[in-house]
Amino acid sequence: MQETPSDYHELKIPVSGEFESIFTYFYFAENTSLHPVTKTLLPTYQTILLFCFGEKASMTTRENITLHVDQCMVFGPVRQAFEYNLPAKTSILVANFKDDAFFRFFGKFPLEKSAVHPDHLLKENCFTDLWYQLEKISSAQERVHYILEFCRPYLQAQDPTAHLLNHFENNQFNPIKVIAEQTRQTERNIQRKQKEQFGYSLKEINRYNRFLQAIKIIEEETGKQNKIQWFHIIEQCGYYDQSQLIHDFRHFLHISPAQYLKFQQAICHPRSEE
Repeated sequence: MQETPSDYHELKIPVSGEFESIFTYFYFAENTSLHPVTKTLLPTYQTILLFCFGEKASMTTRENITLHVDQCMVFGPVRQAFEYNLPAKTSILVANFKDDAFFRFFGKFPLEKSAVHPDHLLKENCFTDLWYQLEKISSAQERVHYILEFCRPYLQAQDPTAHLLNHFENNQFNPIKVIAEQTRQTERNIQRKQKEQFGYSLKEINRYNRFLQAIKIIEEETGKQNKIQWFHIIEQCGYYDQSQLIHDFRHFLHISPAQYLKFQQAICHPRSEE
């Protein structure tokens, strides 16, 4: 994994309260150097809309499939880490859809193992037109504002069942069973709506959230320059044993926990905008 040059910049751009239930944030990365940069993007379990400005960026999946990004594409939900290559003098701007927000815009999900141009989902050229408008704007923050204004009319109301799934907070009960009883639907129907509108099952997202908790503890401890206490992480995150923790690292990142510590600098941790 290569060292990131000083003229490579990345940050998270937050959205206003009006859009907090739609996007977690926008991710901006810019390579102003004369050489390409390769980074690893952590899984997010979100569907992303990516705009590329400059040369074609590329993404390499776990199956060693390379996807070239020209103008814009949608991809996800991002279940596992992948590498992306940003050529010299190129930038990307990524919208991260929250929960069922992608479904509320597009009504369906792209294929998980390929990039899809959003115009192919809508059967219109509106995103191609949007890209040409964004290309004229130099500021990443202004581009985000333009995208938010553009998408506002297309957002559909949230499905009542999706709303219940999205706001279920009692970890002592099975949300599928509780919501099925509450809405007088079958559990199979609730599971179908969860998968269809969020893009993943509750089992999948629960496993990911456990792994994400482990990542956060590791980041906090390395930030304090403390030695990582792996058995403390296993206990705190609810893993059965060390082998299960290692299995999750290999599943989501394709590397071991020890390798993650070694290569942290090559994995995307974009800072929040000040």
